[in-house]
Amino acid sequence: MCGISGLLNACSDSPVEHASLERMNDALRHRGPDDTGVWVSPDGRVGLANRRLSIIDLSKRGHQPMTDSGGKLWITFNGEIYNYRDLRKELEARGHAFRSESDTEVILEAYRAWKTDCLARLNGMFAFALYDSGTRRLFLARDRAGEKPLFYLRIGNRFAFASELKALMADPSMPRRLNMEGLEHYLAYGYVPGDMCILDGVHKLPQGHAALYEIDTGDLRTWEYWSLPEPPIGGLTSPEELTDELEGLLVNAVRLQLVADVPVGILLSGGMDSSLITAIAARESPKPVETFTISFPGHGKFDEGPYARRVAAHFGTRHTELAADPADVELLPALARQFDEPLADSAIVPTYIVSRMIRCHATVALSGDGGDELFAGYPHYSWLQRAERVRRFTPGLVRRGVGMLGQRLPIGFRGRNHMIGFAGDLSCSIAHINLYFDRALRRRLLSPALGNWSNPGGGPEEYRSGKCGASHPPLRQATEADFQTTLVDAYLVKVDRASMLASLEVRAPFLDRRVVEFAFGRVPDALRANETERKILLRRLARRLLPPGFDLNRKQGFTMPLADWFRGKWGAYMESILRDADPLLFDRRVIGELIALQRKGYANTQRLFALTMFELWRRQYCVTVPG
Repeated sequence: MCGISGLLNACSDSPVEHASLERMNDALRHRGPDDTGVWVSPDGRVGLANRRLSIIDLSKRGHQPMTDSGGKLWITFNGEIYNYRDLRKELEARGHAFRSESDTEVILEAYRAWKTDCLARLNGMFAFALYDSGTRRLFLARDRAGEKPLFYLRIGNRFAFASELKALMADPSMPRRLNMEGLEHYLAYGYVPGDMCILDGVHKLPQGHAALYEIDTGDLRTWEYWSLPEPPIGGLTSPEELTDELEGLLVNAVRLQLVADVPVGILLSGGMDSSLITAIAARESPKPVETFTISFPGHGKFDEGPYARRVAAHFGTRHTELAADPADVELLPALARQFDEPLADSAIVPTYIVSRMIRCHATVALSGDGGDELFAGYPHYSWLQRAERVRRFTPGLVRRGVGMLGQRLPIGFRGRNHMIGFAGDLSCSIAHINLYFDRALRRRLLSPALGNWSNPGGGPEEYRSGKCGASHPPLRQATEADFQTTLVDAYLVKVDRASMLASLEVRAPFLDRRVVEFAFGRVPDALRANETERKILLRRLARRLLPPGFDLNRKQGFTMPLADWFRGKWGAYMESILRDADPLLFDRRVIGELIALQRKGYANTQRLFALTMFELWRRQYCVTVPG
């Protein structure tokens, strides 16, 4: 795992500023504390930098930026290529020679063999930039699930890229102007999706995309090199055969992801997904595996400790448990700095705490991320199917009446979003799942000082609806939308930034490309979820591998009792921040209304947390409001 960055000057004889490149690299120190490197091309127009967290080949031969044997290709790489050993054997059979044991060099040689088509052969999590001095092109790519981030910025003839936004902001001349479209998406869902960014002028390379930047013309071309497979059609494979196939894929994925030249642990929440990873790792590892969890004693359903302990004891792992303290509110300013594009998920706190704890014992951790999106584990997957059945028999006038009633309910009334979404079609219901601030509420929240600002892109709900695949069945639409939005732009961002702040690499076996393609291309919806059951196929596997009596219906994960904590120090702290929220952006009367309703028992803690993190971020990075 690493932090990557770079600068290029196109159509110009001006060399890149070495000091600027160093500042960008230093801003990513937490992503790679083990080694650092900067390379500038002989003509001075291309600069690449890398902060290295050494995982594979700890020797100096793994140093980055790395060049090929001919000195014509240079790469800075973040991530892991899990099938690098097989690729290396294939390349060696074609006559390629290697000087290191690193997966970075495998990417270089794969590019030499297959150019940009090499992406089809890579199985892993990655973001990289490869400069080809022969074609004078910079080749950028991001993995299929979007586990590893990549931001980029173009100003005139200058092109810059980095693993995190703060590295781009290390340039004091970079404008720090709020992107209002990005803000509206953040208010809607708590994250900024796709290629958008919270700052004007900055973009993200989306999941499964690549780009070529021409140094001599300044042209940039991006393309999608991978997308989700079509749903299965024709005769159905038996559930038993599919369970066997899934087990084989997961075993191979875990086996590959246990490979490291440093200690490896497992993030064990006690839920089904992380417990399955633990079960397989315990079987595949030649020595006892290390497991880690965070507990919240005295907070009932939020306390994963007892469940994780039972799983750890059954598989004989070396288990470590950390009891969290509400005083961790002091972490919020530090997390606002780390999440330099703000994220509203309060689980960033326990994710960072457990990452920091694991880092004392291991450098790599395996997680259960992705299992819910692939195999339909969230409650809303069953709810949407029930709602769609009811929708078919409900007149449009009645549905619109339900939506209007929902709009009149107090903010934080449970079920309000479902009622508003029911007024439209299926994609409208999907767009209203986990919505923080709906369209009408955003209009009220945004300050009158902004005037009648409107989103030229059509709005967050329309963006999410567009990810549904309208020709597909309801469950497929919902899981497609989640895989392409919430998973990549919220949950994986949470894990990447929180773990990297602790210099910990987190790997997700469920997001192995073969498991993803199996889940979406081989498993029928009937074996994923129906109106009453979820993760149907995964439960079959769990009955094989997990201890007798394991509760297959529990759904929790690394979350924290924010509503309980709000009544103490957390609430006082968030209120103190929000009292001084920027009046040029937000109507403080609406914020006061949210706080008052929360005190009356309505569910607004996540909305208040979202606004708090945004305000802390805005202050930390001195972001200006357009106008």
